[in-house]
Amino acid sequence: MAQFFEVHPDNPQLRLLKQAASLLARGGVAAVPTDSSYALVCHLDDKAAADSLRRIRGVDDKHHLTLLCRDLSELANYARVDNKQFRLLKAATPGPYTFILEASKEVPRRLSHPSRKTIGLRVPGHKTLQALLELHGAPLLATTLILPGPDNPPREPLNDARDIRDQLEHELAAVIDAGACHQAPTTVIDLTPMGEGGEPVVVRQGRGDLAALGL
Repeated sequence: MAQFFEVHPDNPQLRLLKQAASLLARGGVAAVPTDSSYALVCHLDDKAAADSLRRIRGVDDKHHLTLLCRDLSELANYARVDNKQFRLLKAATPGPYTFILEASKEVPRRLSHPSRKTIGLRVPGHKTLQALLELHGAPLLATTLILPGPDNPPREPLNDARDIRDQLEHELAAVIDAGACHQAPTTVIDLTPMGEGGEPVVVRQGRGDLAALGL
């Protein structure tokens, strides 16, 4: 049964987030707000939790999962980042962008993309999620909270915490309610071509403003 934590969006109660962080540390999967839509998250190094997250989301190991990081220095521990990539990342974080980069050795092999050895990384700007990441003390593995089903028409992310609890209360350890999120997904940018002298590739246009990055 999922525990439900209702927190203030601007000043989240840390005692409640500590309880949520404890559930994540024990292998639970949680639904959390982000600066795009709600996401499913779990402990990075827990294979069973990652398997549960993929099962709830209805995706296989070819689906890119994302690491939610506290800041750029933490992100750089899990990806190979050159100077040009770093400048673009600095301009975009924190914010509603997901970047695809070459995974470092810190990323468990089972979590990187099986054919490309890449990983999606993100530094969110949402205050509640930042506080949770700080309490957890490490990145969280994440995927947009979209329930399994047909893709035509495209499925929308769940955006109401109480609706999430009603539908997934037996699948999740926790639901954090900090109010409704934006319905739009993150903008996804593949930075791996920059490592070979190429240009960034926009994989998906979402909330993140491309003009702000000069793209």
